[in-house]
Amino acid sequence: MADALFDDGDGTVIAIEVSAGAKSNLFPAGYNEWRKAVGCRVTAPAVDGRANKAVIGLISATIGVPASAVSLVSGLATSQKRVRIAGVTSAQLAGQLAALNSNG
Repeated sequence: MADALFDDGDGTVIAIEVSAGAKSNLFPAGYNEWRKAVGCRVTAPAVDGRANKAVIGLISATIGVPASAVSLVSGLATSQKRVRIAGVTSAQLAGQLAALNSNG
């Protein structure tokens, strides 16, 4: 999953692949080697930004940061998104994602 993480001056940017309208919320939901993106499933539909809001809420809760520290950098209208997590290094995030992925 480390290939999906990019250090940023403000924190870390993570490449994610979102499945909106899923049966359950899950992050991380696997890893797409080809796209170099971490999976993210949300129950919210991809309508009126609801899925984007759900993604931000799910990532912030999973990583343990305030929702204000999570922002969409790109991909507002597509399933391929880049999300910035402020105040977290790529090494810290990689460790958290690895632990979460092995527990799930």
